[in-house]
Amino acid sequence: MRIDIHTHAFHNKIADKAVHHLVDHYGITPVGTGKADDLIERLDRAGLDKAVVLAAATSPSQVIPANNWAIELKKTAPRFIPFGTLHPGYDRNGEELERLAANGIRGLKFHPDFQGFRMDDPAFYDLMELVDERFICMFHVGDDLPPDLNPSCPKKMAALRKTFPKPVMIAAHMGGLKQWEYAIEHLAGLDVYVDCSSVMDFVNDDLLERLVEAFTPDRILFGSDYPLYDAGKEIQRISQRLNMSEERLDAFLSRAGKLFG
Repeated sequence: MRIDIHTHAFHNKIADKAVHHLVDHYGITPVGTGKADDLIERLDRAGLDKAVVLAAATSPSQVIPANNWAIELKKTAPRFIPFGTLHPGYDRNGEELERLAANGIRGLKFHPDFQGFRMDDPAFYDLMELVDERFICMFHVGDDLPPDLNPSCPKKMAALRKTFPKPVMIAAHMGGLKQWEYAIEHLAGLDVYVDCSSVMDFVNDDLLERLVEAFTPDRILFGSDYPLYDAGKEIQRISQRLNMSEERLDAFLSRAGKLFG
């Protein structure tokens, strides 16, 4: 099963607003509308079977609406694997985990930069105490700020992995967006998966090869970061830059499937 491990699709009522927010933050013009039907069309063109759809509650009050959307997608969109979300400021995270599990949600997305907390915040550690091996955890890591000032960074991600060994953890953007030297230093060799979303525009061939060597191919998952990028074009870019054979490319695109049994 070929999977795009890192996408975002929004309810039609908020898709335009959500996409504009991405533009404001990243300064990248999205290729997609952020709507489910557009994502499915791109999966078809890319030869992908499914996409993990991610959302992160930007405030405690958004936890329930965001998870309602994930549960709706789980029931109505078989091409999607929706992840839920929690927030350290929400006071019923334990109950919400049970609701997500009861509705077949297999993963959680955390984006400290958007959600307004630091990855090393004690309140976030309290939240992570509630998470067990039922859930795959995807973390946004890195950004333009220096690592010590950034809400998320490879060093904080490494500390989190060491403290909480149970869940499968994925450090997005090859372990740290625009912080790849720190990702190699702090995350290589740990029990952490990474994805290649939002990476190709920012790394040269030498750094890309060093990242692959540091994390090893069996720990690198394909992610497009739709609606910022198109899956088919991202597959073409990374496969060409790493000179992948058809067999190696199929293994790369299918690797995330093993996480979901």
